[in-house]
Amino acid sequence: MTRVMLVDDHPMWLEALGSDLEEAGFEVVATATNGAEVLRRARATRPDVVVMDLQIPGPDGASCTEELLRVLPETRVLVISASGERADVLRAVKAGARGYLVKSASPEELMDGVRRTAEGDAVFTPGLAGLVLGEFRRMVSRAEEHDDQGPALTAREVEVLRLVAKGMAYREIADTLYVSHRTVQNHVQNVLRKLQLHNRVELALYAIERGISARD
Repeated sequence: MTRVMLVDDHPMWLEALGSDLEEAGFEVVATATNGAEVLRRARATRPDVVVMDLQIPGPDGASCTEELLRVLPETRVLVISASGERADVLRAVKAGARGYLVKSASPEELMDGVRRTAEGDAVFTPGLAGLVLGEFRRMVSRAEEHDDQGPALTAREVEVLRLVAKGMAYREIADTLYVSHRTVQNHVQNVLRKLQLHNRVELALYAIERGISARD
């Protein structure tokens, strides 16, 4: 059963979403209404997915996402926000969120979004995915202007990148490649540095854009 933590400063929204998730077969292990509660409760419950609102009392949802993933890198964050503004979406993705849905989405879309996030997919409200990919393409193009051949990755780094793009967690990648969890983290950090990217979401987009995730 997928363990979910909900973060929102509206109690009625928390209650309604929590009820829908439990009816859909998820286990809601914690809730938080402000940024100060997020990290403490996530550490205590270690959820698989955190459903995060951006507009919560400080620190805000993007800042909480970044700090949470630094401490619990296996956790996946799905932002569900009333805002569909470009700046909010891009800030959430750069913080490490796996996806971004607007609160006007139907209950079925929200449940499916949480399920797909738990499986490692990148989930976006229609229209926002193109915005994120367009910004990502511009960012990578700027990074590669300094090297016409693109950054040189080792064969093992490419393999790790491919598995990241498939949504696999560090421990799953370590088991697949028969290496330690720390070795996988080191490879990911090296690839992030070489590609001048920020997090695993951007790594996955990079791999998908270049067809790396589809390779056998």
